[in-house]
Order: sequence, then structure tokens, then C-alpha cells
Amino acid sequence: MSCARLAFREETAMPDHRKLGRELGLFGSDPLIGAGLPYLLPDGAAVRHVLEEYVREVERRAGYRHVSSPVLGKRELYELSGHWAHYRDDMFPPMDLGGEQVVLRPSLCPHHALIYRSRAHSHRELPLRLAELGGMYRAELSGVLGGLSRVRAIQLNDAHIFCQPDQVGEEVRSALALIRRVYRDLGLKPARYRLSLPDNRGKYAGAAEAWERASEVLVDALDGVDYERGPGEAAFYGPKIDVQIADSSGRESTLSTVQVDLHQPEQFGLEYVGPDGRAHRPVLVHRAVLGSLERVLAQLIEEHGGAFPPWLAPVQVAVLPVGDAELPAAEAFAEEAMDAGLRAEVVAADRGSLGSRIRDRRLVPYQAVIGSREADEGLVAPRLRDGRKLDPLPGKEFVAAVVVRAASRGSELWG
Repeated sequence: MSCARLAFREETAMPDHRKLGRELGLFGSDPLIGAGLPYLLPDGAAVRHVLEEYVREVERRAGYRHVSSPVLGKRELYELSGHWAHYRDDMFPPMDLGGEQVVLRPSLCPHHALIYRSRAHSHRELPLRLAELGGMYRAELSGVLGGLSRVRAIQLNDAHIFCQPDQVGEEVRSALALIRRVYRDLGLKPARYRLSLPDNRGKYAGAAEAWERASEVLVDALDGVDYERGPGEAAFYGPKIDVQIADSSGRESTLSTVQVDLHQPEQFGLEYVGPDGRAHRPVLVHRAVLGSLERVLAQLIEEHGGAFPPWLAPVQVAVLPVGDAELPAAEAFAEEAMDAGLRAEVVAADRGSLGSRIRDRRLVPYQAVIGSREADEGLVAPRLRDGRKLDPLPGKEFVAAVVVRAASRGSELWG
């Protein structure tokens, strides 16, 4: 944990993201919007946008194709998928619209199944990996709602992989490797891995044989990974691997998941043409790396105590002119930093003394102080979040160094 994070937590005594996030101006809520429906303020939205851009690029490089689908669907869609029979209590009520009933979707997979079904597929195209950062809605009870970690409107980093049966194991292993990479970049640590299996309550869809095959694939993919079994935690359509995280109070929740589904391809009549020229049924692998963007943001707030790694920080460089005379140079330097892709802001002298402005921006990874000498010579005097002060250096050199550090997605500030 960084010195800045420790100092801030000791000073505020607010490790819980619900308090810390509000104190830092990351998110808020209003009873007129409703319980479980928080909004993100500019700094919180900035972090979310960085996460979105990051995960899209990671997925693109891993062979995913991104799609976009509506947040509404006809009730018949969810009857076909099985959600209406097995998940209705967690869905918002249908809305009557022109003689039809439409529903806020509780999941993205039915839409992606229809996208797959919209055209013919050959075995040569598989695995086909469709990804989306899309909205979904869960009618959570008021008693379980909390901050960003349990909400009713969810932005999900979701993906569905349509593959041949002999490709499933490799796709599951690849998804787990992607999750580990993303956690490393974000500085997150799983509390545990859980193999979520059915119990004997009969709330699951599909044949027992299909469930056994799907479970075996997941067990094989977890070879070498410590995990626990979770009877009764499976999705209604298949077993899954859940990556559990723990918040500041030790409460566990699921962030990332990999699921094997043999049920929905059957329900939607999904097919591909095999090497033998005949129609075959694909297997559907559900995969969420970041999971809910709201929940991952909550975890990051707590994990880093507001002192986000340089690449994630809502403001990466705070530019501090000593006085009004240095404001033009500060604005020019901030423009240069933004042209290089950094998130920079000028904190002018009319917003307080230099010392107070430095304290106010103590969670910003980099501060660039510009006095009369720096303004005259095109220099900046850098201060790092951990308290280090660097010798003045040319503004272009400082910008280039910060760009390199941010691109590395590490937590170190310098060196």
C-alpha cells in the first residue's frame, strides 16, 4: 500500500468505498433516481472510461469482436432462453408496448445468441468470440443494495464464445489467463476461485449428462489452481468458475466468471457447418473479465484507497502555477500533456496558496509546479504523490516519462 494511500486512510478513516468514493467526488446517488442507481461524477466517470478503453483493447488483441445490442427484449426472448422460468424473480416486470411485452434484460447472452444465429457459420470461423460492454438490469431487493458493489443498473464487461466441443477447454483456460492478466494490471487480488455447481433443488435447465460434461471441462481448466466447490451457486444453464473478491469488510462477491453452457445453444437452435458438411451444435462459453464496471470500480477505490495507479488516475498530472504570471505557461504545458494523451488539469493560483493546492491534489500521481524560472526556461518542477521532489526538467521530457510510466500500467511512479 502506498504512503499516500495509508496517510489518506488514516486521516479520513474511510476505507469503505461508499464513504471514500463520495469523499473523493467519484460517485453519488439521489432518492429521486432511486436506490441501487448511483451516478458517476466526472472523476469516477474518467476512471470508468479508462477501464472501458483498456478492456476493449485487451479483448481485441485476444481475438474478440465487439458488438452492441439493445437493453430491451421481448418477453418471448427470455422465455426461450430460460431466464423467464428460472430467473424471473430477479427481473424487472414486463412493460406493455403496442400489444407486446418488453423486458429490461437481466443478461446479454440471449441477444448474443440471436446475433450468432443471424447468419450461417462454418467450423472454420470457430471459436467466434463476441464481446460487449452492455447494460443489464437486476431487480435487487433494497436490503442487499450498497454503493457501487450491488446495484440495479449494471454495465457488464461480457463476452460469449461460440465454439466446437473440442475447443471448449482451451477457451476456458484462455479466459482464465485473460482474467489473471487484467487483475495484475489493475492491482487486484482474488480472494479465491470457486467452482460453482448445481445442487439438488431442481432449479436448473438441461440434461444431467450435459451438466456433467460441462463440469468436467471446468475442473480440467482449473488444474493447478486452488479452488473450492460451491454447490447451488451454478447458473441455471450451466456450471461456472467464479473469481471471488473481498471488500474492506471481508464480504465476498463475484467479479469475474467463466461459464460453460450447453442449454442455450439448444434452445436457440444454434448451428455451424462441420468438416463433414453437416449441421452441428456449438458450445457457448460465457465469460466476464472485469464483470460489473460498478463493482470493479468499488473494489479499485478500496484496493488503492483513492490513490489509483498512474494509468488509471482520473487526473494524472496536476499543473500548479506559482502565481498568475505563470498561468499562460501552465496552460501551455497542460495542453502539451493532453496532446500526449494524458489527463491533466491546471490548478490556478486563485484556488489557494501553492501549499494548499499541493495538499488538495495529493492523490494525483504527478504534480508539475511552474514558477518564474520554469516558465522562462520551459521547465517544470515535478512532485510525486509519494512525496518525492524531482529536479526541474524540460516539460517535454517530463511528459514523455509520464506517458511511458502510464503505458506500462504499473504502480511505480518513477524510475
